[in-house]
Amino acid sequence: MERNEGIDNLFLFATEGILVANERGEIVRINPSAEKLFGYQTGELVGQKIESLIPKRLTEKHVAHRENFNRNPHPRAMGAGKMLFAMKKDGSEFPVEISLSPYTTSEGKFTIGFVVDITERIVAEEKLKNYSIELERQVKNRTLILEEAIEELEKTKRDLHNALEKERELNELKSRFVSMASHEFRTPLTTMMSSLSLITKYGDQNDKENQSKHVTKIKTSIHNLTDILNDFLSITKFEEGKIENQPEQINIRLYIGEIVSDMQPTTKASQQLFYTHEGSETVVLDVQLIRNILFNLISNAIKFSPVDGKIQVHSSVTKESLVLSVMDNGVGIPDADQRHLFERFFRGNNVTHIQGTGLGLAIVARYVERMNGTIHFESQENKGTTFTLSIPQNL
Repeated sequence: MERNEGIDNLFLFATEGILVANERGEIVRINPSAEKLFGYQTGELVGQKIESLIPKRLTEKHVAHRENFNRNPHPRAMGAGKMLFAMKKDGSEFPVEISLSPYTTSEGKFTIGFVVDITERIVAEEKLKNYSIELERQVKNRTLILEEAIEELEKTKRDLHNALEKERELNELKSRFVSMASHEFRTPLTTMMSSLSLITKYGDQNDKENQSKHVTKIKTSIHNLTDILNDFLSITKFEEGKIENQPEQINIRLYIGEIVSDMQPTTKASQQLFYTHEGSETVVLDVQLIRNILFNLISNAIKFSPVDGKIQVHSSVTKESLVLSVMDNGVGIPDADQRHLFERFFRGNNVTHIQGTGLGLAIVARYVERMNGTIHFESQENKGTTFTLSIPQNL
């Protein structure tokens, strides 16, 4: 086979579209694959401008590109990095990949173009792209599900930790209560047993004065035991979520006046308990929580004040809140103890000789918190303490 015959066979039987154009952009030769690709009959494209194969919207730009190529001809791929489109005889467009190679003969300058229809490749790439997007979406969804599962596990872990921590605190509370109770119960019980024996003795002697004195001691001991039990029951109710804020409308001046009056008999020998009020008298608050708070604060003031001490209870009502203060001139709170004051079972170093559970102020703080209020205090050792509460009204 001669060389020219082999080249012709390669041109004619190549599956890739091949066409040759002169420098005027006229098609001078085109192989069967290219004619079939563009939908033309044999020889129908010879002599036509190359722009007849370009979409009309791109013809003007292509002419400029062709003229630039003729000025500086060199082998290259057309539209590198861009999507190229060709046009069939029926006007339909399809994506192509084109490479150009210029050459010169005695007849002039020519450019041979190799044209490949990349429709299937584009469809495959689009499918792959869509598949990748879908795969990424599924990965994100599964990642989200996994993250949600991890978050749920973390939440369960936190809930379990909180539950175990709460159980630990309750167990510690019970242990500390048993330890405290074994000490605090022993003193009043011993006093009552001793006083009962003495009452019997003084009864035989018809000594009414000493009998009355020991009856008073028994009543005081019973009162102390009741306080201990009430403190522990209050803490237990808080832990079980049984303390609720149930506001109602009351005359606060009359209500606090009754509480102060009820507590007068518990004062020491020459102690003075005063109550003053200013502002409106009508409030909307939980009366039982207010009673519990005042009983606790006033009891502490009485307990930690001298026999001739002065205890001042004051209430003030504004449109937004009730402000309560309980002031005494008692033993006060040492500076080192003040930051622990509202901790359960904490007792100041200067009152360890006075009976108490160390629960009272912790309970007061929880009551105030339940009513969305605030509590603070000012105290100086051996000069007294003032507790001030601000409780918003439920208007």
